[in-house]
Amino acid sequence: MSRNLAPSRRLAEVRFLAGAALLAALAACGRDAPPAGAGGRPVDVVVVESSKLRDALSLSGEIQAQKDVNVAFRIGGRMTERLVNVGDAVKAGQVLARLDPATEQNALRAAEAAVLAALGEVDTARNTYARQQQLMDQGFTTRPRYDQARQALETAQARLEDAEARAETAQDRVRFTEVKADAAGIVTARGAEPGEVVQPGQMIVRLARDDGRDAVFEVPASVLQGPGPDVPIRIALAADQSVTAVGRVREVSPQADPVTRTFRVRVGLDNPPEAFRLGSTVNGFVDLSSSVVVTIPSGALTSLRNAPAVWVIDPASSTVGLRSVDVLRFEPSRVVISQGLEPGETIVRSGVQALHPGQKVNPIKAAASPANARTASAPAARTVAPTERAATSSAPRGTPPKEFEG
Repeated sequence: MSRNLAPSRRLAEVRFLAGAALLAALAACGRDAPPAGAGGRPVDVVVVESSKLRDALSLSGEIQAQKDVNVAFRIGGRMTERLVNVGDAVKAGQVLARLDPATEQNALRAAEAAVLAALGEVDTARNTYARQQQLMDQGFTTRPRYDQARQALETAQARLEDAEARAETAQDRVRFTEVKADAAGIVTARGAEPGEVVQPGQMIVRLARDDGRDAVFEVPASVLQGPGPDVPIRIALAADQSVTAVGRVREVSPQADPVTRTFRVRVGLDNPPEAFRLGSTVNGFVDLSSSVVVTIPSGALTSLRNAPAVWVIDPASSTVGLRSVDVLRFEPSRVVISQGLEPGETIVRSGVQALHPGQKVNPIKAAASPANARTASAPAARTVAPTERAATSSAPRGTPPKEFEG
């Protein structure tokens, strides 16, 4: 019986020694392979490039005259005629309205009569002074009478000048009974009707002069810092985008509208076409350019003390460091950075939550596809696998593996 057990015992010993040799070989392979992460943590990176941020700004507005003039009488009275209506085109010097001239004409006749009377007094005083001067030379009159005649002549001349001035004022008031257009334009509003008694300066008609056109826009405060006065703005007719003109900012309202909180901007047009009539709806287009900025993927942004930051790779040591940046604005798939990064620097594109300052990394170009990234990290996983299986084996020491059991 002992003879039958000897071969079985020797077979078991052979199997045990073979299994122990295999485990030793596998453990040696695990020690020879580099540990996981020995070459640095693989990270997806991107190289920073500079660019200019450009936006096309579009606003809606209307065409208005550069100068709207309120035409009014310089004197008061009853208006008898208004010769134009809203929408009428007028020429320079054309009569727009008239007042009843009866009162002013009567005042003119009285002033002219006063001038004639003053002329008579001057003639009389001049003759008296001439006689007194002749008698004074001959010694037949006294000095007081001579001085009195001279003073009377001077008084008469002053009265004549006063009468002539009053006559000129009366003539002007007669002319003021008619109001005329000082320039060509279009009547856009009326303020009085025939038969009304109007006051001096009261608007009779509003005249949009033909010496310029503006495109007027209501602009938010955030846009005012964009285009300067020399930036050309393209204006297109809303009803026909092919009808265009070019203009520049001519005037910006210093105060916001109390209701809309927008600022009125007037754009002066250069040679506007005839289709740009008053009140026409137009669209304004302008390109806004900022200073040099850089854009990074949204996944590259993290935070440092509650401030935006990115992981920057040191090319000499292949380590990462956290740097604060200034964000100009956020977009769906990218972030626009105004300060903090220089062109040519390399930053971590994804996986920023798993890094720490000074950590060694293995950069993977951003152009690599996800499949290539997985392939690059696969060898490390295959090297670790045999060691892990050997270390986690549940078989007691000295027990042969199951695959060597008979």
